[in-house]
Amino acid sequence: MIYLETARLILRDWSAEDLEHFAKMNADQEVMKYFANTLSEEETHQFSHNIISELQTCGYGLYAVEVMGAKEFIGFIGFHRATFEADFTPCIEIGWRLKKEAWGQGYATEGAMACLEHGFADLGFSKVVSFTAEINRPSINVMKKIGMKPVKTFQHPKVDEGSPLKRHVLFQIEC
Repeated sequence: MIYLETARLILRDWSAEDLEHFAKMNADQEVMKYFANTLSEEETHQFSHNIISELQTCGYGLYAVEVMGAKEFIGFIGFHRATFEADFTPCIEIGWRLKKEAWGQGYATEGAMACLEHGFADLGFSKVVSFTAEINRPSINVMKKIGMKPVKTFQHPKVDEGSPLKRHVLFQIEC
């Protein structure tokens, strides 16, 4: 199923063919620079299972992304129900992860804008958040470009003490 199309992107259901590309992307140290660690093939399989389950259960989730006409998985963009323990959870989070070859082309911004429009107009969201490590300037720039505003910084409870990724920024946008 195709959920959204933009001028250049298709945001769709996941296919079996995506898994190999997803595993390669999650094993790339540069792609995973702002995460605690890269993911093994087994961890990627579990993550993809969770993504597909959320799509089926909620009717929204982290959509597989391909460039229009290319029919090749380049990553994901979409929503996730964040439930870790924090004063702003549970909440609807928007997020993205793209393979290196897709960086710097505005795909994350383009796809996230389409997702926000869909979330507010079709899914009935009133507020969407996004968060990342405070040192993740590329994602923070996307958050700003899609109209999100900074709310606060926080210590992410799932990141190890002493990690440079522990301190996170929280952004949000309301309908």
